Amino acid sequence: MDRILIVLAWIVGVLIILLLGKTLLLPLKVVVRLVINAIIGGIAILVINIIGSPFGFTIPLNPVSALIAGILGLPGIILVVILKYLL
Repeated sequence: MDRILIVLAWIVGVLIILLLGKTLLLPLKVVVRLVINAIIGGIAILVINIIGSPFGFTIPLNPVSALIAGILGLPGIILVVILKYLL
């Protein structure tokens, strides 16, 4: 009887650890995805600056513009370009 309770306690403990691991891993995936998208947005802004610099058009590359371009994708890049024209 004692061995059954010990094995049952181990199984419950392992299940609790797995559940906590999955719970903590989900926000980490969201943060990693946000950082990767921000880097891609920054690269897109750099490409726009390289192409637009002969025409006198540049977008300042800062964390806010990179995150806008990264989170929203192509609509975010268009938003940053429109904001550049308006401001």
